[in-house]
Amino acid sequence: MSQLDAHLAAFAAPAANSTLRGVLRGLEKESLRVTPEGTLAQTGHPEALGAAFAHPHITTDYSEALLEFITQPHPRIADALKELDDVQRFTYAHIKDELLWPGSMPCALGGDNSIPVARYGTSNSGKMKTVYRLGLGHRYGRAMQTIAGVHYNFSMPDDFWRELARMEGSTESLQSFKTDKYFALIRNFRRYFWLLLYLFGAAPAVCRSFVRDREHQLEPLGRDDHTLHLPYATSLRMGDLGYQSAAQHSLVVCYNKLDNYLQTLCSAITQPHPEYQAIGVRDSQNQYQQLNASLLQIENEFYSTIRPKRTAGAGETALQALRLGGVEYVEVRCVDLNPYEPLGVSSEQLHYLDAFLLFCLLQDSPETGIDEYKDLQENQKRIVGAGRTPELTLKQGGEERDLLDWAQELQAGIGACADLLDAACDTTGYRQAYENQTQKLSGEKPTPAAQMLAQMQTEQKTYYGLMLELAGRHKTYYAERPLTATDSAAFSQMASDSFRRQAQTEAADDQTFEAYLAAYYGQYRDCEGCGGDGTLATSAQSGC
Repeated sequence: MSQLDAHLAAFAAPAANSTLRGVLRGLEKESLRVTPEGTLAQTGHPEALGAAFAHPHITTDYSEALLEFITQPHPRIADALKELDDVQRFTYAHIKDELLWPGSMPCALGGDNSIPVARYGTSNSGKMKTVYRLGLGHRYGRAMQTIAGVHYNFSMPDDFWRELARMEGSTESLQSFKTDKYFALIRNFRRYFWLLLYLFGAAPAVCRSFVRDREHQLEPLGRDDHTLHLPYATSLRMGDLGYQSAAQHSLVVCYNKLDNYLQTLCSAITQPHPEYQAIGVRDSQNQYQQLNASLLQIENEFYSTIRPKRTAGAGETALQALRLGGVEYVEVRCVDLNPYEPLGVSSEQLHYLDAFLLFCLLQDSPETGIDEYKDLQENQKRIVGAGRTPELTLKQGGEERDLLDWAQELQAGIGACADLLDAACDTTGYRQAYENQTQKLSGEKPTPAAQMLAQMQTEQKTYYGLMLELAGRHKTYYAERPLTATDSAAFSQMASDSFRRQAQTEAADDQTFEAYLAAYYGQYRDCEGCGGDGTLATSAQSGC
């Protein structure tokens, strides 16, 4: 019996199955603010929404125009989606005539100077957030700061971990066991996430303005010179045009053990990189242009499809939190906005993600070597640009594997995990989500990418035109569903409280920005195996 079969059988027993009820999931959803004409909003973060620096649910991401909505972790998918819905209802009521762009790839863009960098006030931590974003602009261009997506935070309850540890006869501490198993989940996720891009990828086309002055392999959509696409693309956001970096290609981040992971990223944050040294940390007026001249300014700059996470304290780095406390949850980062959904994501997607992640956790997960690492990079490249190509193959164990054949094999395990979750939650939502994805694989239902391209071609719409039309529909949808007076007042109070918290943080600063950065970066030298000697961890050092 395989490890997966043994786990499936064990968790089908009622007592063990009940431990699956406590799964927690939270959402982080990004959306660009745009004008009624579909151009990037030049207005600052709306004051009625609160202080982006300190609001628990409404902030900004890389650009001042890129809103980010954050939910608390919830044990029920419906509750997470309701909270996201409420946040967006409040937001739509306070952005006047502006719209929220429904696609992951941005609206019509001007040059870099027309893309405002997010601002977070005068505190040291606020300045750091802004300087980090300025650095991203210098390193990769600001257009990349306008790409949006959905991040899915997922954790299993301690009752589940205790039961799994008992099944496997583990003698580790509970937290050490959880950390090791979350890394096992991450390794399998990286092996199989191409399936998520196939099923949910919704970025097969871009506005020509996005690739202005950049080399690309995109093609005009029919006679439309304004829209560029690849005929069988799934998610251009996840390829070379999106969250990718040529400089980071030298960085092999290992997910075999926590220590490997910390060593590699800490080294990348402490080692100077010649290309970024040439930019300079400060300009001729002594103004910061980036936080440092290393390969990474902070760990968030590493563009991964999934991250191990732990809630960090004030002034604490994400890696330091992991080093001291272990993994608390994982953050899935490869989900495109679904432009046909006013929320940007659907209940069906989240049900399938839960089953997919549980499969990645229960499936055997050997450590990854450098050859497999290269295969995973190649698979991502293929699925992004040509994922829906008939008879496409991917790399598995150094051999070519038919995509649909492999997908059906994975689906069998994912379907079994869906049944476990349905039994635990007394629902049929997981099985239904699984069956809908199976119909996409068989061709009975279109994928979002296929649906978008077909609509643009049939209705002779540009990418810009289709997204603007959907943005208008979503605004009407929310205008017809305002919050109650009580809920609206509660959000307004949150906004007021966020300004108060920001002011308190600014007043409490008792050191220079330079001293604050020095203390912050000192934490990276505590990472196990890094030593702060500026030696970048290679594949041989990291075990990958």
